[in-house]
Amino acid sequence: MDVQRLTGEQARRIAVRAQLLDAPRPTELVEVVRQLTLLQLDPTAAVAPSADLVAWSRLGSTYEPSQLKEALEQDRSLVEFNALIRPMEDLPLYLADADDIPRYPDARAWFEGNAPFRRDILTRLEAEGPLQSKDIPDTCLIPWPSTGWTNNRNVTQMLEYLVLRGEVAIVGRRGRQRIWDLASRVYPADLPRLTPEEAKRMRDERRLRALGIARATGTNMPAEPPFVGEAGVAAVVEGVAGEWRLDPGQLEHVEDEFVGRTALLSPFDRLSHDRKRALELFHFDYTLEMYKPAAQRRWGYFALPVLHGDRLLGKVDSKVDRKAKVLRVEAIHRDVRLTRAMTAEVLAELEDLAAWLGVGLDGPGLIE
Repeated sequence: MDVQRLTGEQARRIAVRAQLLDAPRPTELVEVVRQLTLLQLDPTAAVAPSADLVAWSRLGSTYEPSQLKEALEQDRSLVEFNALIRPMEDLPLYLADADDIPRYPDARAWFEGNAPFRRDILTRLEAEGPLQSKDIPDTCLIPWPSTGWTNNRNVTQMLEYLVLRGEVAIVGRRGRQRIWDLASRVYPADLPRLTPEEAKRMRDERRLRALGIARATGTNMPAEPPFVGEAGVAAVVEGVAGEWRLDPGQLEHVEDEFVGRTALLSPFDRLSHDRKRALELFHFDYTLEMYKPAAQRRWGYFALPVLHGDRLLGKVDSKVDRKAKVLRVEAIHRDVRLTRAMTAEVLAELEDLAAWLGVGLDGPGLIE
């Protein structure tokens, strides 16, 4: 197939449409996660947990966090796996090479040297599960070595490896504490088994469908790589160097009318999470600054990217003041000059966000 030639506008619209951020909005949470392939879990809740904020950006205020809990803990249509929420039917894509976990020699030696500890955990879960990690005795023979926060957290470390191997599943949460059980009680018995090669090809295809347009190779990132191998078809974007991969399902829609909307995005949103791609396609410069000292921040602790149509226009520096029960907007950082209509739509989204959070809206950033 010939290399597809796209304008910058077409490439942006493909990316926005693939991420379900055009109009009209989708209406069903599980279908959203199936298209996006994941919701990233992150404990930061300066505005709202990222998974909920991503869902709200797509579904609007009809979305309630209880819907996510129900899909994870009752319907089992979604599953928590490796700090991400995935569609349950995608699980085989991430278990195809489970026998190779742990991959690194030192971790493998720890895992194999603690075979009796592993059996103790599985036996305890079989007899008493579901359980929190604090309810599982630490019978390890070799302590988990780390210079970080996981040092000697033996039960949790073993449980996380057993999840990656498909032997244990996360069945819910109590607050931030995960609840664990045998995977055989949670996962469907008829999940297909894939070879690692099949799984990789399908992961690349699924990721490209979610992104619309992506690079074949790139730098690994936390949670999910932003590149897609040889999935899709080759494409070039006017004014952007190098070749891209394009989701074939987007080809028939390249010339379709595009109906955009305004959306406030999580800093972990997949539309802008790959900072290099966001800069190349959207000319959008962004860094998550929560890890920087306050004096070094340009846009704020948990600044929300602002999408309008097919452009990322700026960032909103906001935070929920739970004591005062308000969403406090410190600043709206504009990357381009906003018209009155654009400003009104951004403010309307902020009002909707505050209403969804059940708080008022206030702050110096709202004053023009």
